[in-house]
Amino acid sequence: MPAPTAQAGLLGPLLNLMRPQLEARITSACQQWASGGNRSLEERMAPPCRALAGPTSRCLIEETERSGRSFGVMTELLAGRFGDDSEVVVKRCAGRLLGLPADSFMEVPIRDLARRFKDAAAPALNP
Repeated sequence: MPAPTAQAGLLGPLLNLMRPQLEARITSACQQWASGGNRSLEERMAPPCRALAGPTSRCLIEETERSGRSFGVMTELLAGRFGDDSEVVVKRCAGRLLGLPADSFMEVPIRDLARRFKDAAAPALNP
């Protein structure tokens, strides 16, 4: 499978150019998710969400390259959809960011993974 590795190396610089936009989208999604629609809380969540966006965007780009899925992820991004390649990358990053092996969540459906993270965070967000 040498072709995906070559593609990953070629698309890496392009992915890095997209990092500021990715960080902005991660920050916005984090604020919306964490605030639950509360405008005041959304504004207060901006600094921690920005702090989270940097390592998350770096992880997403690194895992896109490591997994050999750069071309697939780029295709999905351009089509405006979240597909199989993006799902693999997100799952690998979730594992890494939690200090687990990158493939820890490969067998967990992405919707279940999102629901588990949301349920686990709910008590902290709604004391």
